[in-house]
Amino acid sequence: MQTVTYDELDSALAAAGVGMSAAETHGSLTGTCAASIAFQPERWMDDLLATAEQHEPALHLRDVLAALCRETAVQLAGVEMEFAPLLPDDEEALEARTAALAEWCTGFLAGLGSVPVPAEGWPDTVREIVADLAEIARASVGEDDSQEDRETSYAELVEYLRASTQLVHEELVLPSDTEESVDED
Repeated sequence: MQTVTYDELDSALAAAGVGMSAAETHGSLTGTCAASIAFQPERWMDDLLATAEQHEPALHLRDVLAALCRETAVQLAGVEMEFAPLLPDDEEALEARTAALAEWCTGFLAGLGSVPVPAEGWPDTVREIVADLAEIARASVGEDDSQEDRETSYAELVEYLRASTQLVHEELVLPSDTEESVDED
């Protein structure tokens, strides 16, 4: 379960003068963590906090980010499929949630891009997901659809992000565990 909220992270980022939204920050963290066998939270936080303008708020932000790193890593590694992208609550306007969803995808792609690509390249599944996320990063609310259809489309995109993130993690991080157990048999 996610204990760091979208609003809490967004406020901490703004107070520290970091120019990223909560959605983009969580996307960046998730992309890095999902693709990295040896994810280094301290290094990721140092890179993010390099743009912080305020010392005291940056210390609070580091605490929030540390909790978010732990929670995200546990969710991705868990067998319960608990991972969910950190996005605004459903009470927010659909336009704001859609913009955050697009920012999350942008952050995820940046985080994924910060991890060295294996010599053999990414599996086809990961390449397809990257292409999909690049498209979703340009998402906006359609004017021709009913509000119910828009909400349904948004929910489907959130579910796709949740499932595809888990799949990227399984494809890029978990195979090393699987290959070792297969080699032992």
